[in-house]
Amino acid sequence: MTTKVPVIAIDGPGGAGKGEISRAIARELGWHLLDSGALYRLVALSAIAKSADLADAQLLADLTRNLAVRFDNVGEYCRVFLGGLDVTENIRTEESGQVASVVASMPAVREALITRQRSFQQAPGLVADGRDMGSVVFPDARLKIFLTASVEERARRRYKQLKDKGIDVSLPALSKDMQERDRRDSERSIAPLRACSDARVLDTTRLSIPDVVQTVLQWVGETYP
Repeated sequence: MTTKVPVIAIDGPGGAGKGEISRAIARELGWHLLDSGALYRLVALSAIAKSADLADAQLLADLTRNLAVRFDNVGEYCRVFLGGLDVTENIRTEESGQVASVVASMPAVREALITRQRSFQQAPGLVADGRDMGSVVFPDARLKIFLTASVEERARRRYKQLKDKGIDVSLPALSKDMQERDRRDSERSIAPLRACSDARVLDTTRLSIPDVVQTVLQWVGETYP
């Protein structure tokens, strides 16, 4: 790991605003962006394309190490490229999500992903978005942020996102699913979701995106003057 290159590790549960905040901060600073959740889905997409045996952890780990991935954080959204192809929409399918859940539980794949994730630490700096960026992947990061929000608010945000895309969903069902995922992420034996003791915790329940971005940029200025 290149410790001289600054890293902002942003962790937290789903719906807390990590993705949008990370993209905004990376654009503001002109730094690289790592969407670690997308990497798991990219492994899944690659496995699906190659009809790989999902029980073969070593094969999946090899796929992980050889991912030719690029994040293009220009404009309103971040585009994801695999082998030069724009797969931004492909990795958001239900099948990709289900396979990603399978591969994420494999220690060999997670270990390979740690190496792959750390390769994104390049000058002038990196904004890393995930669930174990500060605790596992970049433990030496000088600025670790844990974004959180109430389950109700996170479910409402996800509900709005899906409805805006024309996807019919149930808010109570989303809330229940989010609570269950929080439980699984917090109780898993490998890299459980938790705020590091040296992380700055920011509850975004009643904050707007600009408010959160302003706070984080202030912390960046204090940490990397």
